[in-house]
Amino acid sequence: MSTITAPLRERVAEAAKELDGAPALEIVRWAVEATGGNLAVAGSMQDSVTSHLVSQVRPGVDVLFLDTGYHFAETLRMRGRVQGQLDVTVIDVLPKQTVAEQDAEYGAKLHDRDPGLCCFLRKVAPLAEALEPYDAWVTGLRRDESPTRAGTPVLSWDDKHDMLKVAPLATWTDEDVESYQVEHGLLRNALVLQGYASIGCQPCTRLVAPGEDARSGRWAGTDKVECGIHI
Repeated sequence: MSTITAPLRERVAEAAKELDGAPALEIVRWAVEATGGNLAVAGSMQDSVTSHLVSQVRPGVDVLFLDTGYHFAETLRMRGRVQGQLDVTVIDVLPKQTVAEQDAEYGAKLHDRDPGLCCFLRKVAPLAEALEPYDAWVTGLRRDESPTRAGTPVLSWDDKHDMLKVAPLATWTDEDVESYQVEHGLLRNALVLQGYASIGCQPCTRLVAPGEDARSGRWAGTDKVECGIHI
């Protein structure tokens, strides 16, 4: 973490108020200027909107892809296409253990028995380590995705990682996302076209029924609604 942390922390709350509802590019520009460009995008490869958006201000930006070992083949193909077609640098963030090693220690299908622990081992802990060199990270969180995300600020101080957290799409709707993708001819994850509204690891993701919120297809049948990265 650089020496800009202390003054940056003091500026975030006021900037978040000023930029709430501002164009996403303006929010990204503020973050890039505030950090000298030392930020990364957390890219799930559900779409390429956030990665493309940030690359307009910070060409070659690092995109951290949490390669859990459980992704759909379509998501892995999307990762390759994003690296090949956008002005970004995709970095695969790997857990300490392979799936086989995790199975040997905790038993097979940990995601069925203790999804919270599985997410911690394969997502939360690896991301925390990967974020250490940066002063900020950018996420595609949106307020309309679920009740747990309804209060998402466009800028906040992430105490867990001691850095700036940027959510330039916080106020966007599905229509805004679609318009941006059409305008810029962006890549699509094939699963979205099949009806997957929120895409995570294959064992813990299902299609969303009409009328359900976008996150309802994740960890269906449990009381889990977040992997732990954002809480």
